[in-house]
Amino acid sequence: MKEPEKNSDIKKLSFAGLLVTLGIVYGDIGTSPLYTIKAVTEGSDTFSELLVFGALSCVFWTLTLQTTIKYVLVTLNADNKGEGGIFALFALIRHKNAWAAFLTMIGGGALLADGVITPAITVTSSIEGLQLFNNEIPVVPIVLIIFAVLFFIQQFGTNFVGISFGPIMVLWFMMLGILGFSQIIHYPKILAALNPVYAFRFLTEVPQGFILLGAVFLCTTGAEALYSDLGHCGRTNIRITWIFVKTALVINYFGQGAWLMLHHIPGSYATPFFSMMPGWFLLPGVIISTAAAIIASQALISGSFTLISEAVSLNFWPNVRILNPTLVKGQVYIPSVNYFLWIFCSLVVIFFRKSSNMEAAYGLAITITMIMTTLLLSHYLYQQGLKRRIAILFMVVFLTIEVSFLIANLHKFVYGGWFTLLLAAVYFLIMYGWYFGRKIKNRHITFINLSDYMDLFRELRDDKTVPKMATNLVYIIKANRIDQVESKVIYSIFSKQPKRADTYWLIHVDRTNDPYQFEYKVNQIIPGILIRIDFHLGFKIDPKINLYFREVIEDLVKSKEIALESSYTTLKKYNFPADFKFVLIDRIMIRDYKLSKNENVILTLRNLARRLSLPEEKSLQLDPTSTIVEKVPIIIDQPVDQRITRME
Repeated sequence: MKEPEKNSDIKKLSFAGLLVTLGIVYGDIGTSPLYTIKAVTEGSDTFSELLVFGALSCVFWTLTLQTTIKYVLVTLNADNKGEGGIFALFALIRHKNAWAAFLTMIGGGALLADGVITPAITVTSSIEGLQLFNNEIPVVPIVLIIFAVLFFIQQFGTNFVGISFGPIMVLWFMMLGILGFSQIIHYPKILAALNPVYAFRFLTEVPQGFILLGAVFLCTTGAEALYSDLGHCGRTNIRITWIFVKTALVINYFGQGAWLMLHHIPGSYATPFFSMMPGWFLLPGVIISTAAAIIASQALISGSFTLISEAVSLNFWPNVRILNPTLVKGQVYIPSVNYFLWIFCSLVVIFFRKSSNMEAAYGLAITITMIMTTLLLSHYLYQQGLKRRIAILFMVVFLTIEVSFLIANLHKFVYGGWFTLLLAAVYFLIMYGWYFGRKIKNRHITFINLSDYMDLFRELRDDKTVPKMATNLVYIIKANRIDQVESKVIYSIFSKQPKRADTYWLIHVDRTNDPYQFEYKVNQIIPGILIRIDFHLGFKIDPKINLYFREVIEDLVKSKEIALESSYTTLKKYNFPADFKFVLIDRIMIRDYKLSKNENVILTLRNLARRLSLPEEKSLQLDPTSTIVEKVPIIIDQPVDQRITRME
């Protein structure tokens, strides 16, 4: 099997690569000027020069320390064969302890929750610009219509609109820079805010200055998405384009500050982003802003699909239906996630109605993701050979920044932050129950040496008193060792109902940390009778086991290792091919055994999560007409306190 193409042309440094990067990576962080400065001014009871200068200083140094240094310069180096994001980071950690999985679940859940609020706030903020024409323009219905169209087209893939994303975002960032520069030239004194002293004074002298950090944090909320999109664009393209993007963002933020210093009226809450536009440009500006907001929403929607598909591959999420709507590698569509996002994005808009209300709910969850990334990244850097002191220093510096943002954001809880935290908690509980519930069930898997059953396989194959179930009987197994198999397979073949076949196939699917590994290996344990196939599939590869197994069979027939013909005399005479039957085994925890309260809670969560899951035959894309599912009990060796006695 050949490894799929990796879109290497896009990941290489090129004009096309830079353009695609601008269209994919910066939707979230690039649209933050729509609401960040407005959130600062509306969050303060008083207006002052120090408020504006201090907020701008905090924005600049947040973008520099948090986005540039932590993510662009350091975190992008933690790539898994070119793939990024918190799940890819977890896959890189050599010793996957329970605490690492726990941190990944928290961070992943918070990042997925952010995928609900981001489209709502960005699109609503852009449409609100129309109210400068007419305050009666119905923002909410317009946003809901945009969402209906946006989520509807997901099922067709985004190729037909994706080609325009790059040029539109170039136009967007150029607009940001020009608008900001047009104000700075009228008030160049605003550039003094680059001095970090203003940031310090903002935190210590401005009333509620520390709390306003929650509004400042909105300028960097897209940094985590930037890391998640590493696999789509490549490290070099992101680093080069970030220079252009950061320059445009900083100029626009400082331009908004200059406009506030020149035009702000005490007691008013104007939107500086749209207010600093010339009247003749307002309508084109709103149109471009809406296009950029839709692109930002699309990036978060696609990112949510990618995150869930990676979580499924790493056993963090139940098996769900994952489709590939186009031939573009890595582009996936998950219907259940799409409908969920559509419903909840719409509910957010209906419930909060204004972007200023959504700002209260925005930022709290993503701060938690950043903290989890810092902890995992520090551990990974130490594993990679970074000196302990430097790894600890890195962790302390960025944890100090991010915990400060978290504390500042906590006041948002009662104003709407509870919504994203509730969503993050739901995501977390699904992952926690699925991942650790699987661990509990796997703990009671017993493996048997195949060498003890070699003669039995041969004799059963030739035993005419046992009805033949199929010419080829195929089991999906979990045993990593070639000479072993789970006891449930032996139980199914020899005990539950003897199953005679000419050839027994054992298929083992190894989901590897290399995202694009796409290989298989064959072991003839008993030549022609017992054959094991090991598929080594990266977590980015769609597990089409039925298709891959068919390709393996074709390879084995071509190499004359097997003969693909029916074993039945009549059918063989007419050249009918051999029949295959897949057997899947569902292990059931029977109620005879006592587990701890914690284990019972975890298994309950897993059973609830299982309602979201596809049956295994569908998740592995097996042929349902040739697949049977058996249930076998999980046997736990526990001492019996009291044995029932026989009455005379």
